[in-house]
Amino acid sequence: MSSHSVRKIPWRASVIAGGMAALLLAGVVVTTSAQAAAGCRVAYAVSAQWPGGFTANVNVTNLGDPINGWDLAWTFPSGQRVTHAWNATVTSSGSQVTATNMSYNATIATNATVSFGFNGAWSTSNTPPTAFSLNGVACTGNVGPTATPTPSISPSVSPSVSPSVSPTPQPGDPMAMVAAMQPGWNLGNTFDAIPDETSWGNPRTTRAMLHHLRTQGYNSIRIPITWSNHHGSAPDYTIDPAWLNRIHEVVDWSLAEGFYVMINLHHDSWQWINTYPTDRAGVMDRYRALWTQVATSFRGHSRKLVFESINEPQFAGTSGDTEGDQLLHELNVEFVRLVRQTDGNNATRLLVLPTLHTSGEQARMDALLGTFDELDDPDLAATIHFYGWWPFSVNIAGGTRYDSNVEQDLLNTFDRAYDTFISRDIPVVIGEWALLSYDYTRPGIIERGELLKFFEAVGYHARIRNLTTMLWDAGSFLHRPELRWRDQGIYQLMMANLTTRSATASADQIYVDRAGAVTSRTLTLNRNGLSFRSLWQGDTRLVDGTDYTVSGDTLTLTRSAMNRLVGDRTQGVNATIEARFSAGVPWQISIISYDPPTQAAATGTTNSFAIPTEFHGDQLATMEAEYADGSPAGPANWTPYKEFWTHFQPDYDANTIILKPEFFAEVTDGPVTLTFHFWSGTQVTYHLTKDGSSVTGQAG
Repeated sequence: MSSHSVRKIPWRASVIAGGMAALLLAGVVVTTSAQAAAGCRVAYAVSAQWPGGFTANVNVTNLGDPINGWDLAWTFPSGQRVTHAWNATVTSSGSQVTATNMSYNATIATNATVSFGFNGAWSTSNTPPTAFSLNGVACTGNVGPTATPTPSISPSVSPSVSPSVSPTPQPGDPMAMVAAMQPGWNLGNTFDAIPDETSWGNPRTTRAMLHHLRTQGYNSIRIPITWSNHHGSAPDYTIDPAWLNRIHEVVDWSLAEGFYVMINLHHDSWQWINTYPTDRAGVMDRYRALWTQVATSFRGHSRKLVFESINEPQFAGTSGDTEGDQLLHELNVEFVRLVRQTDGNNATRLLVLPTLHTSGEQARMDALLGTFDELDDPDLAATIHFYGWWPFSVNIAGGTRYDSNVEQDLLNTFDRAYDTFISRDIPVVIGEWALLSYDYTRPGIIERGELLKFFEAVGYHARIRNLTTMLWDAGSFLHRPELRWRDQGIYQLMMANLTTRSATASADQIYVDRAGAVTSRTLTLNRNGLSFRSLWQGDTRLVDGTDYTVSGDTLTLTRSAMNRLVGDRTQGVNATIEARFSAGVPWQISIISYDPPTQAAATGTTNSFAIPTEFHGDQLATMEAEYADGSPAGPANWTPYKEFWTHFQPDYDANTIILKPEFFAEVTDGPVTLTFHFWSGTQVTYHLTKDGSSVTGQAG
C-alpha cells in the first residue's frame, strides 16, 4: 500500500479548557454559555477488581435543567489512575480526574442518566471516590443554584486546529481507526442465523444488551448478517424492507451507544458466493445488487460504521487456493469500487477485506496484500480469523493443553499479520477469535485453566503487535437474557489484557488421591514478567513459609496447608485458592479429592452405547481408541486420540461416558481397546467388541 498518513490527534474539551491562552494564540475563540438550575447524582461502582487493576462504571443523573456538554470531575482518594475509558474522554492530573462527554452523549435531559466506564490501576488500595462535580457543581443529589458558566469553544482563524471531541479518526488514517475499535465483540448466531434472528437460540437483540456491553468496555461490535433468506429474485435481488429496517435499528442503537460497528455478508459465503467459479455472472450480479443496496442505505451513517466484504470466503470446484485467491481478489476489488461510487460517507468509509478463508497463512496474506497494492485506497483494513491450533481448539489428537504447539501457532500467525500488513501501515482486524469447541452447551471440552492461558497469550501478543481483536460470542461468553458474563474470570482476564499481562501456572487443579497420604504439592508459575505477591483462600492470606514457599518459579504448598485445604476429603473440589501477582488477574487453583474412576460392563448398539462410569471426583480429559494391532481405531485414523464430544462425551450426572454414532461409523468389526485419560493423571482401560450394529464392552 503506497499511501501513508500522519495520525491526527483530536482535541479534547478538558484539555482545551485548561489551556485557553495557547488556544487563543492558535486562533480559537473561547466563549461562555450560562447554565440554568443545576443538580446531579452520581453512582460509582467497581464491577470487577484484581491485583493492580479494576473496572468501574459511572452513572451520572442530571437533576437540573438540560445540559449540552458536560465534564464530571473527582479525586481518587488512593492514587488510582484511569488506563482505558469508554463513553467518555478521561484526563488526569495527579489524582484529579475529569471525564468529558463524547460527541454522541453530550446532551443530558432533566432526570436523564448518562453512563461511562473505565479500567483503572491501583497499588495499595482502591477506595472509591465519594465527591463528584458536574460542570463545576457538586453532585449532592439535590437541585442547587445556577451553575458556574462552562467554557465552550469554536474554531476561528486557524484551520489546523480542530476542537472536536469526536473519537472518530479522520479519513485516510485507518490505523488509528482500527486501534480505536479495540476491543471488539461479535453479535454471533443472531443476524447471521438461518433463517432469522432468533433461529439459533439467541434472544432478540435489545438496546439494553448493547448498552450493557458498551459499559463492559467493548469499543466495537461486529454484526454478522446473512442476507440470502431476506431478498427477492434476480435481477434486482431487492432486500426485504422489514429485514433492512431491523438491521438499521440495531446498527443505529450500536452507534448511539458509541460503538464502532462492522457489518458484512456472512453465511452468504457458503450459501451462494462459493459457486462463483461456475456461475461468474450470476454470483457477481447478486453480490453487486446486495452491496449496492446496503451501501446506499447506509451512506449517510457515521464513519464509525464499517463494511466487511465477505465472511470466511470460500469457493467450490477450484483447482486450489491460488485460484481461490484470484476469485476473492475480483470480489474484493468490485466491493471497494461499488461502495465508493455510492458517495456520501462511503467515499471514505473504512472497508475491511478478508483473506481466502480469513486464513492467517502467509500465501493467503500475500495474495490480499496484492489486492491492497492494486486498489491503493487509504481507507482499507485487512481481516483474518484466529481460533488457535486446531487439535487444541477442538480437543483431538491429545491436544488437551496450552503447549508449545499452541503457542508457536499463535506467534507465527500474529507475526505474519504484523509483518505483512501492520509494518506497511495496513491495519488488521482479527474479526473472530476464541476456541472452536469452547461452548457452554458442551462443557469440559477445553479445560478452563488451559483456556485462560490461551486467552492471556492472545490478548498480550495481539496488543504488542497492534492487532485489533473481536471476540466471537454466540452465547458462550455473555449470557444475553440476564446480561451477565457466564464466567466472570474470563471476562476480567480479557479486560486486564488491554493494559497488562496476567500470570498463570502449570495447572489450575491439584488432584489429591483419597487413598494416599496428603503430601506437599508443587506448581510451576508462568509469571509473564510479573512478580508473585501472595496466596489467598477467600479473605484469608496464607502464610509464606508455613503454608507455602516460592523458589524461583516453583510454588510449593506445604503438607500442613494441603491437609487443611482438603478438609474431610470429600470427592470433588475441597477448596479454591488464588495466587496474586503484581498486576493482572489472580490465578485460581482448585484442590480436588478423588478416587480412581471405575467402569462396568455394557451392551448396546452403534447408535446408543454408554459406558457406566463412576467418576469419583475426577474429570475426563481425552480418550484413545486402538485396534488389536495398535493402529488408531475410528474417525481421524491418523491419531488414536478421538475428538471430545464429537466422538465421545462424559455425562457426569448420569455417571456414563457416551460413545457417539459418529465414532462407531468408522470402527471396523472386532475388538477395540479404549484408554480414558483423566485430569488427575489416572488412565482407565476399557475393551469393546463391535459386531455389525451390536456393541459389548468390558472394563479392563
